[in-house]
Order: sequence, then C-alpha cells, then structure tokens
Amino acid sequence: MDFDARAMWVRFETYHDVTYFTPESRAATDALGCKGGWMGYFGMRAAPLGAASPELVTATFYNFHPSKVFRAIPDAWRIAPAEDYLRVRLAGADAALRRMLPADTLHGAELAEVATLVRAAAERAPTAGRPLAAGNASLDWPAEPHLTLWQACTLLRESRGDGHVAALVSAGLDPCETLVMFGADRGLDPGYLRLARGWSEAEWADARARLAGRGLLDGAGGLTASGVALRGWVEERTDVEAATPWQAIGAADTARVVELLTPLSLHIARTNTAMANNPMGLSAVAELSRPMAERAG
Repeated sequence: MDFDARAMWVRFETYHDVTYFTPESRAATDALGCKGGWMGYFGMRAAPLGAASPELVTATFYNFHPSKVFRAIPDAWRIAPAEDYLRVRLAGADAALRRMLPADTLHGAELAEVATLVRAAAERAPTAGRPLAAGNASLDWPAEPHLTLWQACTLLRESRGDGHVAALVSAGLDPCETLVMFGADRGLDPGYLRLARGWSEAEWADARARLAGRGLLDGAGGLTASGVALRGWVEERTDVEAATPWQAIGAADTARVVELLTPLSLHIARTNTAMANNPMGLSAVAELSRPMAERAG
C-alpha cells in the first residue's frame, strides 16, 4: 500500500466525528445543563485541558472568532467541571456509535483488532507543542473496543490538528485569513464558513484584503499561484508531521488499519447526517469510496 497521510486522516476523522454534533451528543450536553450546542462543543473538546480560559480555547482551536468562544467559555465550567464534560463526551460517542454500527460489528473481532492497532498508532502521535493532543493523551483508555478506537481516533485528529495550526502560524496566516484561503481553495460558501466560525462580513473582507495585499488572492477572491503554493505547503507540512504514528507501527499494520477501518468509517459517513455539511469541506463518503491507490501521490 502506498502511504497517504490525508487518506488516513479521512478514516480516523470520520470515526471521531460522532463526537460533537450527533443527537446523542447534544442530548448528553443538554442534560448536563449546557445552553446550546456550541457550549457543549467547546466544553467537551476543551475538557482534556481542564477548566481552560476562553483565551486558551481560542488560541488552541484557532479559527473560531473569540466572541464565539467567549459566549460558551468560561460559563461552561460554571455549569459543570471539565470531568463531567469528558464523561458526557464519552457517553454521547458511545450512544452514537451503538446506533450507527451493527451490534455484530461492535462486538466483532475485527473491530477489536483495529482498535488495538489504532491505539498503538495514537500512543505514538506527537504531543510536544501540541496542547490538545497532550490533553487527550493524558486520559484513561476506555475498556470497550469501539470506544478505545474512538479515543485513539480523537487523539490522532487532535495531534494532526495541532500540527496544522503550527503550519498555519509558520505560514503567517491568522485565523480568519486561514478560513478565507481554505474556502477559496475548496470552493466553500464564505457565508457558511463565516457563520460556522463567527466572523463578520467586515472581518472577512479585511482578511481578504490582507491576503490580496500579499499576492495570495486575486481580485475575484480566488487563489493566485502564490496562494495555491502556500496552501499546498501548509497541507504538505501537516501531512508530513501526521505520518509519524503510522511510520511507527509500520507498513503492514497501517495497511491492516486501512482494510479494517475503511468499512467502519464508510458506514458511519453514510449514517452520520450531522456531518453531511461541515466546515472542513470533508466529503467522507466520496473519499472513503475511492481506492487508496488513486490517492497516493
């Protein structure tokens, strides 16, 4: 198998994506007392850091407008301690996975095998300089294989995400500029991205002007050749650093992960309607249906 870090990301990201926006997750945070889904999201995702300040959450999550974070944090910690958000996060993921995956799959030998392999990879995910990864790496492992796999996928995605933020900082792209360039690259609706992350039209326009001033956007808001090159550099650096866990477990075990995790994630992608539209621009069904050989470079 030719290795492709981006293709691996689609697989563990899709399994992880049951975490925040499923009906089960929303019910769990509502029961905790959260005021809206975004408070639940920020509380659950930040909980591995403890009762983090809104400034810390804004910095680590990177592309959210500070005001969107401040509407949820620190009020979330007044409703419940971080430990309770970790508890309901796991409970919501558990309930969602039990709904989405057939019972014989949940309790099958293949899921147990892939959980062991992905955990081995996740335990080798870089955490130095990666706060969300380090926070998730400090958590106890669940006993059930489907939740061991979920936690491993979560650790891998946060390690990759922290590395992506480092690449964006190195590229000199601030949070709003990052979204503008990403949307231009992927053909995503700017209005949707602004709403999802809390940026105003004026802030979006200012970010576009700054990028145009650097020669990264053209007059129509599309990427210039320099913009394409910078976006490519960011993604390449992210992929290179995200390859570490898979290199650690070796080609044979990585190929086995692809063989076992792909059908699980594809089934979830077809079932998890909460992720049908997402700010990541991830078309999981299409990506997971494509043979790995077509993605290898």
